Formats: sequence, structure tokens, C-alpha cells
Amino acid sequence: MTAIATRDSEAFLHQAGSTPVAHAFTACSGAWATDETGHRFMDFHGNSCHNTGYRHPRLIAGLKEQLDTLCFAPRLFTSEPSVELAEMLAARWPYGAARILLGVSGADAIEMALKLAYIAAGRTGTAAFEGSWHGAALGALSIGGTAGERAGLPALEGCHHAPAYWPRNLGEDSETCARSALDHLKKTLGRGEIAALIAEPVRSTGQTSPAWFWPEIRTLCDHTGTLLIFDEIPTGLGKTGRLFASEHTGIAPDMTVLGKSLGGGVLPLSAVIARAELNVAGHLGIGHYTHQKNPVLARAGIETLGILDAEDLVAASGSKGRDALAAIEQMIPESPAYESAYGLGLAMAVICSDPACLTALKAACYRLGLNTGSADGRLLTLSPPLTISADELSQSIGILRQAAGDSAS
Repeated sequence: MTAIATRDSEAFLHQAGSTPVAHAFTACSGAWATDETGHRFMDFHGNSCHNTGYRHPRLIAGLKEQLDTLCFAPRLFTSEPSVELAEMLAARWPYGAARILLGVSGADAIEMALKLAYIAAGRTGTAAFEGSWHGAALGALSIGGTAGERAGLPALEGCHHAPAYWPRNLGEDSETCARSALDHLKKTLGRGEIAALIAEPVRSTGQTSPAWFWPEIRTLCDHTGTLLIFDEIPTGLGKTGRLFASEHTGIAPDMTVLGKSLGGGVLPLSAVIARAELNVAGHLGIGHYTHQKNPVLARAGIETLGILDAEDLVAASGSKGRDALAAIEQMIPESPAYESAYGLGLAMAVICSDPACLTALKAACYRLGLNTGSADGRLLTLSPPLTISADELSQSIGILRQAAGDSAS
């Protein structure tokens, strides 16, 4: 543990995955970061916040300008940047007229979407998928499908969890998992108690569903009066090769939740995009947060969307991801530590042989200059910024290959 990490451990309340940690970020730019020891590495984790890369010059310049003009707007006031961002989000949502709520964290946005769903549907039940993650607030934890994160905490009533629509265990296949999830939801939603089904249209790990799955889900929601909320906090804004990950599903959600990269990897920012017909909770402050219309936060979102457009990063994500996945798949036969790989755009994952192998590979990658994520005990996850170059992607695949050799020796 380095000096800053030691101080961190002594200053913060300890919590899983956050404190204590082994390293400190000391610098970041583009796809690269540096820790306290001077070790420089490509960051293919970034908490899915750095779609436009770290310290993008257009974003930094825009934020400096905003700080010099208008830095805050209290509740009961609006600000031009916040209105502009709301208009930009509504204009880009491909599913018709929309209204917006802005928040600070993804969990804020999930909470706002839930409140709106409860009011609009006149019910308070929810459904989600086992193994899903929708945020760390109590409500988000309740509806999410990670039971271990909820241990010892109170939960909302009426939260139901269907089997995961994606394979989570050895020997499972996508068709069987999706069919089991749909059958379970038919029974749960059929009771007429569920206000909203909240789900990731594409998993943050790049996992997808069979083509028939989401159209069946949309039909089921329509028949049972259930609102469909798509959580795109880690996968939206171009990560999957489309601006919205839901564009891969062939259906329209009732709400989309964004976060993480919306703030450009600099500031915390989230949003709920809802069908305009859901503008039914004006009597309540469902998103009445202190910084809901903060002009500096909104400017981060404006510049992020502008960068995605100006640099054609959404299309680039699709093409770069296809090339990278093809190169990884070519590497796998010569690397027994890896079993297979999948992905959509630049949301990718490599399946490792077992949890111990995953731990060893993640450590080896970091030592060689690549910071990765991990999930489900066997997934080495890769989420580079959309600004990543072809040379950097090639370098990262070389590190994956070397890490497999190092861990086997």
C-alpha cells in the first residue's frame, strides 16, 4: 500500500471496493493514468466514466469558461446550461417526445425514475434481474439483483428478481437463460402489481440477449401496464457503438437512465429521459436535488455530447470494438488462461478459466500497463475510452497476451 493509499485507509470509513485500496491516481490524460509510484498504464476500467477520454481539452476549456460566468443555480431557479443539456438529451433520444430530470449520481437517477414509475403506474412493485447492479442508494440496492450488497440493510417492499437473462454459470446458454427470465417475468408482472421493470439492455460487460427477448419483454410490459426502464449508466453515450445501448434491442423503453460518462470523466452527472406522457408528478419533488440544475455540471454534459458528435466517437466505438474483439479472439487459442471473449462496441470481456486465474491475470495486466475491471468471478472486463487509438488497442491486446503467459509460468 502506497503512502496516499495508507492515508486514505486511515481517513475514510472502510467499505468494500473503495477503502482500503492499494494505489492512488496522480495523473490522467486520454486513455492513460499514472499511480503514486509513477507507474503509467492504460485505464480500461475508469468506472465507465471516461468515454471521451480523460482531460479532453474541449471539456476542460468549457468548464473553465462556465466557472468564470455562472457557477451555481439554487433550487427554484434554472440555468441556461441546464436547459440546453435537457434539450440536447431529449433531441437525441430516438423514441419520441421526452422530458428530462438531471441528477448527480447514477443512483440519483435510478431513484428519480422509480418515483416517477410509482406515480405514473399507481403501483409500487418493481422487477429486475438477479445479478444486476443499479446503484448504491437504498432504493437502488433493493431493486438491484446483487443480494450480497444488500446484506444487513433494510429494503423496499415489493422488489422481485427474475433469473438473469444472460449466462452466469458454466454450462448455461443465452437462449435457455433468456427463456427462463421471460417465463418468470410473465408470472411476476401478470399479477398486476409491478410499476416498473428496470434492466440493462446491454450488460456493462458487453453481454447481450437473443434477438427475440426484448420485443417479448416490451409486449409483456404493455399487456401488464408495467413501465420499462433501461439502465444505461455504464453503457450509454456510445460505449456499445450506438448512442443509446437500447438501440440494439429493437424496442423503445419508457425511460432511459444515464450517468457516469455524461459528466465527461470530470464531474458527477446523471439524467432520466422519460416519455413526455409521463410528465405526471408535478405535485412532487421527485428530483428536487440541490445540484439538479447546476450550470457547471450541465456544461460537462453539453461538452461531452458535443465531443461525441464532433469526433464521431459513437461510430468509432463500433468499428474499434469489432477490430479489438476479432484480435482478442485470435489470441485466445494461444492463451489457455482465456476461454472466450465477447463484446459490443467497446464494452468487452474475456472469460478466464477460474476466479484464481482472473485475479492473477488482472494483477499481471496492471503490472504490464493495463488496468482492467472484473465481474462475475471469471470476467476480465475491458472498457476503454471511445477516443482510444488503434495503436493503443493493439498494445492492450499485446499486454493481455503477455499477462496470460506470465500467469501461466
